[in-house]
Amino acid sequence: MNLPNHVAIIMDGNGRWAGKRGLPRLAGHQAGVKRIRSVVKTLLCRGVRFLTLYGFSSENWNRPEEEVHGLFNLLEQGIDHEAAELHSQDVRIFHLGRLYELPQGVQNAINRAVDLTKDNKRMVLNFAFNYGGRIELLDAARRLVEEKVPSADIDERVFNSRLYSAGMPDVDLVIRTGGELRISNFLLWQAAYAEYYFTKILWPDYTPKQVDHALETYSKRRRRFGGL
Repeated sequence: MNLPNHVAIIMDGNGRWAGKRGLPRLAGHQAGVKRIRSVVKTLLCRGVRFLTLYGFSSENWNRPEEEVHGLFNLLEQGIDHEAAELHSQDVRIFHLGRLYELPQGVQNAINRAVDLTKDNKRMVLNFAFNYGGRIELLDAARRLVEEKVPSADIDERVFNSRLYSAGMPDVDLVIRTGGELRISNFLLWQAAYAEYYFTKILWPDYTPKQVDHALETYSKRRRRFGGL
């Protein structure tokens, strides 16, 4: 089976999952965090080398303060709890987004995990937290200006090297759970030629069997990259 090298997932549907059960939204986010482990394990076993998870967008700051604060706590606790296990599986943890805008505790947890796993080779696991595709492009452009790179020297390779994901391959497959049919400002540059897979299944219910179905669907597609 032809498998993707880089999978990116928009983990959508936590709030609706909780609402259907009469639970607070934060309970949905807790269930969503637990789901990450089985999905990462499945993709790791299938040989996927890069996985990017969209956990908190730059627009999500507009959500209720209590929910945002709860998300930060879940992220901090989740990374501290899972980092050692991911390290034992030879997974390298990386962060995409504006880390400096996050609470100090979250920054510390991410930095600890990144440092612990920096030499691992089996998979790169990107957490896109406080991430926005447009902001990433703006930040890359600002870096080029600050570095005074001559305009004649700026090509796709040079621009790509200033992105948060510099040095990583483009995305092959984007999976979005939760039933929405949009990309929500996610990896606008890196997913320019990605295949998309949308499912109505809410993220906390997204099982390894359904991950395999997305991979099988991808393997049957013919990627053209603008050609015939």
